[in-house]
This record gives sequence, C-alpha cells and structure tokens, in this order.
Amino acid sequence: MKLVALVSIGLVAGCFPETPKVPLTEDWPAKVGEYKKVAARWTRTAVLRGQYQEVLDLAATFKSPEWREAHAEDEAGARMLAGPARDALFTQAQAEVAGPYEVELLVTTWDRRENDLDHGKRSVWRVVMIDPATGREIEPIEIIKDKRPPFVVRSEFPALGDFATAYIARFPRTAPLLGPDIKELRLRMSGERGGVELNWVAP
Repeated sequence: MKLVALVSIGLVAGCFPETPKVPLTEDWPAKVGEYKKVAARWTRTAVLRGQYQEVLDLAATFKSPEWREAHAEDEAGARMLAGPARDALFTQAQAEVAGPYEVELLVTTWDRRENDLDHGKRSVWRVVMIDPATGREIEPIEIIKDKRPPFVVRSEFPALGDFATAYIARFPRTAPLLGPDIKELRLRMSGERGGVELNWVAP
C-alpha cells in the first residue's frame, strides 16, 4: 500500500518552538550574525513516517545572503584570515549569492537504497522549490553529494546525523525566490511513499 501523505513543517514541528522568521531578500546584511544562530534560523526539518517505521528524515538549510555572510565570517575566524585574504573570502561569498540558489540537504532514509538524490531523474525522490508568485515547481539544476568529510559538514550543519547523507541542491534563477515582495519559500521532497514540505517565512 502506497503512502501518499504530504507532511508540512507545521505538522512536523508539533510542540517544538515556533519556526523563526527570516529575511527573504537579496540584501547583504549590514551586521554579521553568529554563525550557529544564523544557520539554525535558516534550517528546517521534517520527518515522514510510514506504517511501521520512519521513511525519511530531512534537514534543509537555505544558503541565503545572511547565511553566506555569517559563514564567511566564521570561516575567516577559523582560518585566522586578515587583510586581502579575508576580503577575498567575502567577495567570493557575495559572488555565490548572485549564482544559483543553493540548499544543503541532509537526508536519512530507512532504506539506504532510497538515499539517492544524486541519481537525477532516476532518484526515487523528487526535490523542487515552489515559485512564490505562481506556485509552480522549480526543478533543480543539479543535486550532488557534499563529499567533504562528515566532521567538516557537521561543523557547518549540526543537523547532520550519523546515518545521513549530505547533498547540495542548486536551483536556477528562472523565478525569484528572494526579493522584497517574497513572503514565503517552500521546498518539497516527495516520492511514492509520500512527501514533506519545508518553508521559510518572512517577518
């Protein structure tokens, strides 16, 4: 029997603290936030359960301008960069903001054979962003494995579990996902077993 339920972040959250609202704009922040706090603000989680076991556990971090600035500041501090080297790191971070939208996906599946987001169209899962203006699905340009050592990935994304696989999903700028008029971002991951939907809401 197929499970066709779609679990929203609101249902999954249950009794957890209210989901933080975040600035859904392209603006480079005037003030750098503490990386761990910023990363937590931009991370959403959801769980899909089947009849007898957990089917999917997903954590997604949207790499917004706020996230990229905090990440650059954290990396500069860890590497003790100063002067031109530090400036170059921030210039790179700002350039990445202008590129494809990126989301870090931390995926755990009960059946490890189903943890296959890097298989493209052959994956058992479909991951899309939702166009805020039209509601249309935006397919990724690519989803690749984050092949860095787990301890490195976990230092940036603490939600990485022992059995999770980290992926980087890149989405085209065919429709603006950030901007002054954007009120909500939605990411959907679904398959024959059902799906989950995560959202980021503006203040």
